[in-house]
Amino acid sequence: MNGFVKYWLLAGLVMLFFQIFIGGVTRLTGSGLSITKWEIVTGTIPPLSESAWELEFEKYKATPQYEKINAGMGMKEFKFIYFWEYFHRLWARMMGFVFLFPFLFFVFKGWLSKRLIRQLLVLVGLTMIVAIFGWIMVASGLIERPWVNAYKLTWHLSLALIVFAYMAWIVYGYWWPDGRGRSSISHSMVIYFLVILSIQIMLGGIMSGAKTGLVFPTWPDMNGEILPTVLTDIGEWKWQHLLEYDKNTFFPALIQFLHRGVAYIVFIFAIFLFTKFWRSSIGLDRKSGLALLSFVGLQVVLGIWTVINCKGHIPVALGILHQAVAVFLLALTVWVFYITKPLRKA
Repeated sequence: MNGFVKYWLLAGLVMLFFQIFIGGVTRLTGSGLSITKWEIVTGTIPPLSESAWELEFEKYKATPQYEKINAGMGMKEFKFIYFWEYFHRLWARMMGFVFLFPFLFFVFKGWLSKRLIRQLLVLVGLTMIVAIFGWIMVASGLIERPWVNAYKLTWHLSLALIVFAYMAWIVYGYWWPDGRGRSSISHSMVIYFLVILSIQIMLGGIMSGAKTGLVFPTWPDMNGEILPTVLTDIGEWKWQHLLEYDKNTFFPALIQFLHRGVAYIVFIFAIFLFTKFWRSSIGLDRKSGLALLSFVGLQVVLGIWTVINCKGHIPVALGILHQAVAVFLLALTVWVFYITKPLRKA
């Protein structure tokens, strides 16, 4: 493959990672609702005068978030949260330009295979769905709620990670075309691990969106209990508690309990996979298994560290780092998925 195309694909993967990273900063700093309209073209230009800033600020003052959480906020604080939401949207637009023009040039030059063109078109379709869900997520916090809906936020994050994982798969295929099928490890075991990890990441998204860490900021217990009493009370198991998750302690207890429990399963599974990889005579297996277990262990430590520091506020730096490592772990799992997937028989 042409070297320009390979580095272009890699650049796309890196930009996707930073888009997810910036999205995490936007979420954890409470910046996601600072821009109240979805303007694809005109939204590229930020406010350039004091009057323009005042207009944007007045729009934000009409939102529930300002009225219920940020009342009295000054212009300096507003510019801070505006910057992160604007940067998040700007980075998405930059990715569009970085993709579109080289794509058209490479097609014109005949440097892209039909298979790669199909893969990239699928990627574009998925990206558009992510963008639409992003606005649906933002809109959920502009009418009655002072923050975005945790479920819609999780869908937005999950779809973004699907795009990232698919892009990683494309990159692996074109950077290491001989890597697929080289592992001696069972591919089905890796599939199970990927499914469990995906569930764990979704639970983490809900936990972050609902800010459940603030309710149970202790470990290994949950405010002195291994199994919170609210979860053993049958009367608390109501659909309304799942829908109105910010008005009860049942939902935070349930999500945290599940997130912690699945984390232990992921860690044990990673140890199991590591032993399988380490017994392999293939050097690639041993390195991949060690990397997988190392990142899972790091993620567990970061998760615990983040939770016990959620006393009164979400620790932004730790939360962002926890999410970043989750994305790295996903990319690494996709790599293991790639090298264990058998080649098709001719």
